[in-house]
Amino acid sequence: MINQSDLTGKLAIDANSLNDLRQLTKQNSPEALKATAKQFEALLMGMMLKSMRQASSQDGVFDSEQSRMYTSMLDQQLSQTLSSKGLGLADVLTRQLSNTVAPSQSLPQQAAKPGSASVSNMGPAIKAYQKTVDAVIGLNKSAVSLPAHVQAFRDQLLSHAEVASKATGIPAKFMLAQAALESGWGRKQIVGADGTVSHNLFGIKATGSWKGRVVNVSTTEYVNGVPQRQMEKFRAYDSYADAFQDYAKLMRDNPRYENVMANASDAKGFAQGLQRAGYATDPHYADKVMRIINTSLSG
Repeated sequence: MINQSDLTGKLAIDANSLNDLRQLTKQNSPEALKATAKQFEALLMGMMLKSMRQASSQDGVFDSEQSRMYTSMLDQQLSQTLSSKGLGLADVLTRQLSNTVAPSQSLPQQAAKPGSASVSNMGPAIKAYQKTVDAVIGLNKSAVSLPAHVQAFRDQLLSHAEVASKATGIPAKFMLAQAALESGWGRKQIVGADGTVSHNLFGIKATGSWKGRVVNVSTTEYVNGVPQRQMEKFRAYDSYADAFQDYAKLMRDNPRYENVMANASDAKGFAQGLQRAGYATDPHYADKVMRIINTSLSG
């Protein structure tokens, strides 16, 4: 039998603990009601901490996608710890749900046997806190949603990625992950000397066959594993839709990416195929692409 103490100290983002909580409500006991209220309070606090983080700058020299992810996990657990000490919301919620039963039908102090009269009297309260559990689970999904900059990047570019996916068979989120790596989630895009955005999200260079506009920028290239700054010419597009269209054409028509296309449905095969084909000189390119796919775009 699951009891309230079983949930103490578990991660607020632990899906198993939320499933345990749902099972606990089926025990028809006041302890289940209290546990539900405490978890509800923890998740509300987590959402408050998340909003506070988003209101402050997270673009410092030590900030990265990984640091933001672990900060989010820390805030989740902090909210769980604080709520275990109690801020009063859980007590108020417990009293409110308990009041759904008439005074003559107050919740029993000890768990009743299924089918007894006291259990049937608890019906309204049981339904109420089972709805609260469902609300807790819904809030938990919201609390671990994508960071704001990731969500904004995805919302802006997903439709273009889906069009390119139909043309290549490469999953849209794989292309979004590569674009995120190349452009720093759209915040470090290639721009011209006059500040004009190139819309080149994939860092595609302007080779001799390119007849469109170009942008000259300084970039980091790895020579024998050593990073060096070099001036390179990159392609410039009129829109992000054109960028995804050109990327799809590159993957589909260039023989060097045949292995990428052959493993397009597998994240590891896709990422490692790009590195083997020489898409980038960074020796850790495949690992970085896979990390973004698995941590930031796994949904």
